[in-house]
Amino acid sequence: MKLNEFYDPQNDRSVTRDFDDTRKTKITLETLNKLRKYRELKKKENIEQAEFASIMYSKAQESDAGAL
Repeated sequence: MKLNEFYDPQNDRSVTRDFDDTRKTKITLETLNKLRKYRELKKKENIEQAEFASIMYSKAQESDAGAL
């Protein structure tokens, strides 16, 4: 006798959720990996933006200021 002989997918109610069910969904490893990649991407973008802003808003050198 096998365990799957008693399993009937039509009667499986373990994963059904009602509208008023407030439990959070399970976080899978796939979801965690996507979130990690997203955080790494945003961190890299923030570093690049900070470098760009520091160049853009840096004080002009004295040799360039005299030319104006």
